[in-house]
Amino acid sequence: MKIAILSATFSQFSGIDRVVARQAEDLARQGHQVTIMALRADMPAQTVSVQELGMPSSLIAQRVFRLLLPLFFWRVNNYLNKLKEFEVIYSHQYPMNYLAAKAKQKYGAKYIYYNHGVAPSWTFSNWWEKIYIKKFNWLTNQSIKPANQIISISNYLQQVLKKETRRDSQVVYDQIDTKRFHPGIDGSQIRQQYQISQDPLILYVGRLSPHKGIDLLIEAFNQVRKQLPSAKLLIVGKPTFATYQNKLKAMADQSVIFADFVDDAQLPQYYAASDLYATASLWEGFDLPLAEAQACGKHVVAFDIGPHPEIINPGGVLVPVKDVGAMAEAIIAKLKTNE
Repeated sequence: MKIAILSATFSQFSGIDRVVARQAEDLARQGHQVTIMALRADMPAQTVSVQELGMPSSLIAQRVFRLLLPLFFWRVNNYLNKLKEFEVIYSHQYPMNYLAAKAKQKYGAKYIYYNHGVAPSWTFSNWWEKIYIKKFNWLTNQSIKPANQIISISNYLQQVLKKETRRDSQVVYDQIDTKRFHPGIDGSQIRQQYQISQDPLILYVGRLSPHKGIDLLIEAFNQVRKQLPSAKLLIVGKPTFATYQNKLKAMADQSVIFADFVDDAQLPQYYAASDLYATASLWEGFDLPLAEAQACGKHVVAFDIGPHPEIINPGGVLVPVKDVGAMAEAIIAKLKTNE
């Protein structure tokens, strides 16, 4: 069977795109002919074809283009021509949902929507981001109406989707590659790279976006250092908004290390190097890095939000959302247990 998997991007820094890559390889192993199509693609795939459809180069233009893709008729027609021969189309994000819906209408393809969710507007910091994400969520919900099938990556997202659209969905958790993420990995090279030595190390992995609450994590970490002055916070992730990245760097001193983008192949070593994984994210659809950290044998501290109660292991700690003091106390307690 010829299957197309659509994602707005296909890049190592995106958790959604890592799910896409794993899904594509699994379908290929089942004997299907699989093609990943993305507006922008810079991640290689092992056994499947990857097609970059193209979009503007600047970040602001990309956001406008992704929101308003249905208005770019010539682009839409060009993209649809590439979907003509596919029997099944998985879509992981808007605006790719729009293309999947049009391909179903025009060619009779089966359209399966993979629901990763959209962060609510209250988790963003300024009016432009709030307006953009509200519109993005509305367009997402409109574009999934023609879907033949919907898969949600958590029970939490299943409930949100049903409330917003009245569509039910099958829950399929994101799978962790336990051949790559497991206890016993040597993380000493990462500690040497950042000159961390034996200092207590807290790790965060994910995009630098306001809804990820990295500013709250840094606030909690500043409280941690009052009791554990040698502690370090290592932040791995690519910035989504430059203004937010600047805010984070202004809040931090030399004990906070911004690693920026890290190659996916190195991530297991980063988890292994840490003493604890912590996230102050205000919203998640699943939280792949948290699950990967646990697969590497690390305890986690996180806000009690969305899917976290579904995926956190015994030994992990959930604290009330936005309670920076409680997060700091939980991190301190876990780090002292490791001593």
